[in-house]
Amino acid sequence: MLTLIAFVVALGLLITVHEYGHYRVAVACGVKVLRFSVGFGKPLLRWQRKGSPTEFVLCALPLGGYVRMLDEREAPVDAAERHLAFNTQPLKSRAAIVAAGPVANLLLAVLLYAVVNWSGVEEPKPVLAAPVAGSLAQQAGLQGGEWVSQMGAGSDSEPVAVSSFEDLRWQLTQAALSGEDMTLWVARGEGEPAHAITLPLSTLDVRDADASLFRRIGILAPWTAPQLGEMLPGGAGEAAGLRVGDLVLQVDGRAVADGQSLRTLIREAVGPQGEPREQQWLLQRGAERLTLPVRPKPEQIEGAWVGRIGAYVGAAPAMTLVRHGPVDGLWLGAVRTWEVSWLTLKMMGRMVIGEASIKNLSGPLTIADYAGKSASLGLTSYLLFLALISVSLGVLNLLPLPVLDGGHLMYYLWEGVTGRSVSDVWMERLQRGGVAILLALMSVALFNDVARLAG
Repeated sequence: MLTLIAFVVALGLLITVHEYGHYRVAVACGVKVLRFSVGFGKPLLRWQRKGSPTEFVLCALPLGGYVRMLDEREAPVDAAERHLAFNTQPLKSRAAIVAAGPVANLLLAVLLYAVVNWSGVEEPKPVLAAPVAGSLAQQAGLQGGEWVSQMGAGSDSEPVAVSSFEDLRWQLTQAALSGEDMTLWVARGEGEPAHAITLPLSTLDVRDADASLFRRIGILAPWTAPQLGEMLPGGAGEAAGLRVGDLVLQVDGRAVADGQSLRTLIREAVGPQGEPREQQWLLQRGAERLTLPVRPKPEQIEGAWVGRIGAYVGAAPAMTLVRHGPVDGLWLGAVRTWEVSWLTLKMMGRMVIGEASIKNLSGPLTIADYAGKSASLGLTSYLLFLALISVSLGVLNLLPLPVLDGGHLMYYLWEGVTGRSVSDVWMERLQRGGVAILLALMSVALFNDVARLAG
C-alpha cells in the first residue's frame, strides 16, 4: 500500500507541476486556457474560479495531464477572441509556453534538492571499506580505512572537498560514465596528512551504471566494524551460535579488516556448484574470545552461488550531518540538477550509439518500486527520489521527439530558421514516427522492469 500511495503522490505532484508550468506561462502570454487536467479518463473532480475561463479537472487515471488552450487548429475560434488563441501568438511566446512544462520540472528538482540541503541529511563519513580484490582501488594501493578528504576528476580539474561517502560515490559515478580518471586525497584519519592516489576509471568499459561498476572500481561501502547485527531466525548464523554484537576477528586464520571484508569472506564460502564450506570464526564476545564453526547457506544470485549467514553484517558506519545555508543550499541544488540532467543526457546518447546498455532504461514498475522503498526510508529519501524523477521527466520532455515538448520546440526552431511552419503532411508523418519511437522505448522500459522484478 505504501508503494502505491508513494507512486501516486509522486506522479500527481510531478504532473501537476509540469502542466502548471504550461498553464502559468500561457496565461502570462495572454492565451486563453480552457482546461487544466491532471490525469485522463473519467473526471473525479471539477472546479472553476469565478471569472476565470479555465476549468480545473482531476481525472481517474493519474498517468499524465494536459492544458487545453484556445486554438484555431482544434476548433473554430470567434473573431473577437482570435488574439487569445495559442496559434496566433508570436513564435517566442509559443516556444516559451511549450518549454515551460519541462523547465517547471527542473525548477522543482532544484527546490527539492535545496530543501534537503537546508534541512540536512545524515550520511556516512567518507571512510573507505576494504577494496574488492583485483579492483582498481586495490591496484591503486587502497587497503581500507582511508579517509577521503578531497577528489578531482580529469587532469585539469581543481580538487573539491568530499562531504560524505554518498558524495564520493556520486562523483565516482559521473567520472566513470564520462571516462575520466579520478584522483583521491586520502589519509589514515580525519585531519591527518593526505596523499593522492589515482583511479584509472577511463580504462573501464562502462555499459551499465549498476553494482557491477562499483565492484570493478572497488569502492562499495563505507568502513564499518566487522560486527554482527540482527539475526534472522533459522539462519546459518543463528544455527552456528553467533550472537548480536559479536566482533569477528579472523575467518580461517585470516584477519578481518572491516564489515566489507567479512561480507566478502561469507560470500566466498561456497563452491562453484553451490556446495557449502565450513569456516572457523574467531570472535570477540565481551571480554571473551572464542572460535565457532560457521557454515554459510548457499544462495544463487544472478547465476552465481554466494554464501549467506542470515544476519546483518557490519556495524553502522560513522555518520556526519551534511547541511548547507540558504544560498549555498540553493546553489548546490541547482548544481545537482544540472549534473543529473547532463548525466541523463549522456547516458541516453551512449545508449543510442550502443556504448551503454538499454537495460538502464526504467519504466513505471521500477519507479513505483523505488517510490515505495524511498518513502519507507523517510522524508529525505523520498524528496531525493522526487527530485531525481522530476529531472528525468524534464529532460525526457525536452528530447526532440515530435510527440514531446522537445518535438514542438524543434518545429518552432524550423519555423524560426526558415520563416515558415512545418506543413500538415510532415507534421502528421513526424507525429506517427514519434509515437512509434516512444512506444518502442516504453516497451523496452517495461520489459526491463519485469526482468528486474523477476530477477
